[in-house]
Amino acid sequence: MKLPSNAVQSLSWYFKYVGIPLATWVAMCKLFDCISKRRRRALQGKVVVITGASSGIGEALAHAFYEQGSKVVLAARRKAELERVKQELLSKNVSTPTVEPLVLELDLANYEHLDVFVNNVYKACGHIDILVNNGGVSHRGSILDTKIEVDKKIMAINYFGSVSLTKECLPKMVERKTGHIVFVSSVQGLIAIPERSAYAASKHAMQAFGDSLRSEMQQHNIKVTVVSPGYIKTAISLNAYTGSGDAHGVMDSSTAAGFTPEYAADKILDGIVTKKKDLIISQFVPNLAITLRHFMPSVYHWVMARRATKTN
Repeated sequence: MKLPSNAVQSLSWYFKYVGIPLATWVAMCKLFDCISKRRRRALQGKVVVITGASSGIGEALAHAFYEQGSKVVLAARRKAELERVKQELLSKNVSTPTVEPLVLELDLANYEHLDVFVNNVYKACGHIDILVNNGGVSHRGSILDTKIEVDKKIMAINYFGSVSLTKECLPKMVERKTGHIVFVSSVQGLIAIPERSAYAASKHAMQAFGDSLRSEMQQHNIKVTVVSPGYIKTAISLNAYTGSGDAHGVMDSSTAAGFTPEYAADKILDGIVTKKKDLIISQFVPNLAITLRHFMPSVYHWVMARRATKTN
């Protein structure tokens, strides 16, 4: 049976403008997925230290690295939660040969004594291949209402804790001429918004330290990746410090609507295996704010002033 000419033309149009592009897109997705899986094989057997591994992005990263066969060191203050994460990892049915995770308590605020933690890692694992500085705390409160003790505490945890831990790990990485330092910062390490002054300041500092570290470590073959997530659906706003130092205890609507920690962890893993220097994982609005801050600063400052006025 002969098809009407208009039907033939419709099929031809569909095949040319829908079928071929769709088939090409599917083929490209499969190719990129294959490349990504092949690159991730390099993580098998690597010793990966993850701070803040008891929840959120850190917990999701623990699962992601474990699935690749990495030796995961779970670090945070809440040992019971770390043990929970460890048991969940051990119960996973993965095809890649795995190594039992190591649980170690870590208080980043006690940054002057992190040498004990690092020595324990070296005793148990021999070396560190990847350090993921993920542990931290956020802030909700105006500058006028935030006690200086809160600023100091957030800077101690987010900045000095990560920097001190990094400095403890670096000498042996330099000696081995290999290693990868990852800082999980925030888009607020690139911009700053009202009611987040202490948090944004700590993340700006982390961004600057990471940039300086990257240039200095190039000669030692040590890679540095600074990750800047936007809104991720974690307990970060619940645990954030208020101006008085109490827990905020409220899930922000923007945080609740954010990317899942698993999505962020997947992107971070790809950023590590491809040795990205900077990685932004964010929604449209934060990305737009970053663009405005750099190319149209007067507009950015006007928007932030309006936002600050609305929050009062």
